[in-house]
Amino acid sequence: MVDYHAPTNQSTGGAQTYMEQENDWDRDLLLDPAWEKQQRKTFTAWCNSHLRKAGTQIENIEQDFRDGLKLMLLLEVISGERLPKPERGKMRVHKINNVNKALDFIASKGVKLVSIGAEEIVDGNAKMTLGMIWTIILRFAIQDISVEETSAKEGLLLWCQRKTAPYKNVNVQNFHISWKDGLAFNALIHRHRPDLIDYESLRKDDPVTNLNNAFEVAEKHLDIPKMLDAEDIVNTARPDEKAIMTYVSSFYHAFSGAQKAETAANRICKVLAVNQENEQMMEDYEKLASDLLEWIRRTIPWLENRTQEKTVKDLQAKQEDFRDYRTVHKPPKVQEKCQLEISFNTLQTKLRLSNRPAFMPSEGRMVSDINTAWHTLEGAEKGYEEWILSEIRRLERLEHLAEKFHQKAAIHESWTDGKEAMLTQKDYETSTLSEVKALLRKHEAFESDLAAHQDRVEQIAAIAQELNELDYYDAASVNARCEKICEQWDILGSLTHGRKESLERTEKQLESIDELYLEYAKRAAPFNNWMEGAMEDLQDMFIVHNIEEIQGLITAHEQFKSTLPEANKEREAIQAIQAEVQKIAQSNGIKLSGANPYTTITPQSIDSKWEKAMAMVPQRDNALQDELNKQNSNDSLRATFAAQANTVGAYIQAKMEEIGRISIEMNGTLEDQLTSLKDYQTTIMSYMPEINKLEGYHQHIQEALIFDNQYTSYTMEHLRVGWEQLLTTIARTINEVENQILTRDAKGISQEQLYEYRASFNHFDKKRSGQMVSDDFRALLISTGNSLGDGEFNRIMGIVDPNNTGTVTFQAFIDFMSTETTDTDTADQVIASFKILAGDKNFITADELRRELPPDQAEYCIARMAPYAGPDAIPGALDYMSFSTALYGESDL
Repeated sequence: MVDYHAPTNQSTGGAQTYMEQENDWDRDLLLDPAWEKQQRKTFTAWCNSHLRKAGTQIENIEQDFRDGLKLMLLLEVISGERLPKPERGKMRVHKINNVNKALDFIASKGVKLVSIGAEEIVDGNAKMTLGMIWTIILRFAIQDISVEETSAKEGLLLWCQRKTAPYKNVNVQNFHISWKDGLAFNALIHRHRPDLIDYESLRKDDPVTNLNNAFEVAEKHLDIPKMLDAEDIVNTARPDEKAIMTYVSSFYHAFSGAQKAETAANRICKVLAVNQENEQMMEDYEKLASDLLEWIRRTIPWLENRTQEKTVKDLQAKQEDFRDYRTVHKPPKVQEKCQLEISFNTLQTKLRLSNRPAFMPSEGRMVSDINTAWHTLEGAEKGYEEWILSEIRRLERLEHLAEKFHQKAAIHESWTDGKEAMLTQKDYETSTLSEVKALLRKHEAFESDLAAHQDRVEQIAAIAQELNELDYYDAASVNARCEKICEQWDILGSLTHGRKESLERTEKQLESIDELYLEYAKRAAPFNNWMEGAMEDLQDMFIVHNIEEIQGLITAHEQFKSTLPEANKEREAIQAIQAEVQKIAQSNGIKLSGANPYTTITPQSIDSKWEKAMAMVPQRDNALQDELNKQNSNDSLRATFAAQANTVGAYIQAKMEEIGRISIEMNGTLEDQLTSLKDYQTTIMSYMPEINKLEGYHQHIQEALIFDNQYTSYTMEHLRVGWEQLLTTIARTINEVENQILTRDAKGISQEQLYEYRASFNHFDKKRSGQMVSDDFRALLISTGNSLGDGEFNRIMGIVDPNNTGTVTFQAFIDFMSTETTDTDTADQVIASFKILAGDKNFITADELRRELPPDQAEYCIARMAPYAGPDAIPGALDYMSFSTALYGESDL
């Protein structure tokens, strides 16, 4: 679109001189008839190209301007200004007044009118009317043309020469005969719109065809009305210069407007492309954050599940599922979390560089929210692992106690079998004195045996109570069996007491009993009980967790074996008593009535139990030795894991310190730094096999149910967290350099400036931590030449430290310096670009957007622009001003 609303204060210098020369219009000199015809046609077409914007046109140039109305309207259209209100009367004075208003407006624009008066225009003087229109064309269509410090006619001629220079058979030296063959017109169109002209097909000897082709293409595709006929130019020895200049100026303005539209479209495309890319990154961030939070939400209840299992085997299946979670399911999520933070930082950097507001994720999807959820997940994970290990210990303890309970209960029940019947019999009523005495002695021996079994009953009750406290799944049957044993034990106590009283009452009537049998019984019973206890201990199961515990058991066993010679002497002494009985009986011819009346323990049973006990001793030796070997193996596993863990821990700590120094002391270009950091990252990742080796050792430790390690202070969880922190720190450092590259490229910051910024930052970063406190940052700003009051410094701190952490990072310092020293697109610039595309209207239509912008960006604008509601609105008008403002965060889209 042609812009005739240019400023009016450029009417001096060469352009003014030229116009004064052109305005020397001799009122008495007659025009060449051919020139006058060309001027009439050209000037009429030129006037109508502007009057049609106001919905009117002229037919006869000297007649239709006589009343001054259309002349004033023409000046309003081409100047964009309002003229005084015209007079609507039909009298000559009214017409003269209207023309004078028009001439006064022309004069106010710095145009010197020579020999042109309102009366000549009102009288229809063709020469004066054409002269006036030429003056208007010069002022509003040609005067403002400027090319390399030349203006008006010279500028327009230079522009034509530059545009047609590459074309054969075209040599523009003037505005008359240089245009007769039509090639110059076609060259101008082809130079700007090669798709409209097949220049190679034109022939210099066919000027009429050439001219008609150029005029028709300009009228159809460039909105330039046909101002001359080809025959008028060809049949004239020298075409009219003013007519040609007028026609050519229309081409200049048409192509100049297209160039402005293209520039405006490019600016809008650039802004929209940045906005579309940012919106896509926001959508990607929201989806990735939602997916990660959903995975955490699903995983935490699983880790918080504390449903107890009945057996160690069932719990080990849970432990295997947890190991799969650690090694298979969680690592990809760690990578997603790291990528999410990198994407968020990159997006914020791009938004800052493009002068857009910072991105605020949906509620609950901030990086801090994800970190909080992740911390909760790791807490649940740690608690779940500790619970599994404690449950394994508990179930092992329960299984051991349950087996021990049933073993002791079976021994006790075997001992009590028949005891009630024995204590309730009335054999003493028909016995002799000696038999009664024997029964009494036998009862005393039973009481000793009963007292010896009291400890076992208490042990059974204590084990049952512990099983209940540890929530044993089959506690009901244990309690029932324990209750039955205790009830039976109370009955035995009561029966024992009653039988003793009966025997003591009968004893007074009976004689003494064979003391030798009694001595046998008294010594045999405790010895027999000792052997039963020894066999019970030799068969007792054991659980140990380290070498010290198994060595304690071995020491106790050795102490037990050291008592065996003394025990054997006691056995031989007891057997000697029985042998003495036999000897006395044989010596005195006594016929023994049967077994020892005081005890049921026979010498044969004592020997049998002794042989069994002696056979169990080597078995116990082997079991203890096997357990000692197992604990030695476990200790070797501890040492192997500890050696690898100490190496890995020292490596991670060293690399964490090293990356801290690298991030502060990096030299070279940002690309060199980025390459160096990525090579460093590759070096770190090459250490992954050592981590995997440590995971293997850790798995062996867990499979062996080893719960402590005195050789190292590192745990697998501690090292996993350290490794993840190392990888995340490297990724963040790389991302910081990438963002610095984005800042440098977008803001045009030189490498030397970046070096200077880095050197200044490092100088004031006293702790070499990559962050500095506010007082050091104030000193840094002062060193760069900023004179800061408290208010200005607080404003700057609000930019570089929006979260009020009290520290400033190097990236925040770079962003601030780049924003302060470079220029970016603004909402006003985008509005000005849309105004060009809209042809100076306050609104734009969908068709105009589709014509000037690429399809996807045109539809993007159409979908987001609100309908225009101004007083000059037309159907389908769109509000580009509010849309442009919204792009920069000043209102909502």
